[in-house]
Amino acid sequence: MSKSKHIYRPMWAAALVAGLLAGCSSVEVSRGPGFSAEDGLAVLPIVNYTETPDAGHRARSIAQSILYQKGFTSLQTYPQEESADLLMTARADRLQQQALEWARQNGARYALTGAVQEWRYKVGLDGEPVVGLTLNLIDLSSAEVVWSATGSRSGWSRSSLSGVGQSLIKEMLDPLAVR
Repeated sequence: MSKSKHIYRPMWAAALVAGLLAGCSSVEVSRGPGFSAEDGLAVLPIVNYTETPDAGHRARSIAQSILYQKGFTSLQTYPQEESADLLMTARADRLQQQALEWARQNGARYALTGAVQEWRYKVGLDGEPVVGLTLNLIDLSSAEVVWSATGSRSGWSRSSLSGVGQSLIKEMLDPLAVR
């Protein structure tokens, strides 16, 4: 009888860990359009609404790398000054319009943009990393958002902030694929 108790404890522990991990993230993703290899995709600036410097640049860099790995090999990146962190809303709106026009002029069919709402380590003894962001895919011919994703994730105290961000962005971009 004691053997059966030991057999079920690992399964119970695994279920508990899975439940705890599920409570650490939230992702809502719409269904994305199908892409062909010829569809141009421009990766535009991601607005930083956090107090963390360069959070938008970090999220954009991770998103671009993941998209390339998924088969989007003709990516274009908007040339943005590295020191230009988009904190002020008026400036962010103006840059967004400039970036969309740049993408149209460079032959892109779609543009990926978004905003970072959280990119930091929580204050406290454990200092868990937390990331929250939105991503939008815009059809440049109609200026309509054709795909959207919103997500947040926290990691354990030994997790890196970039690792949590990469995991979240990868999950958010998962529905987008080249056919």
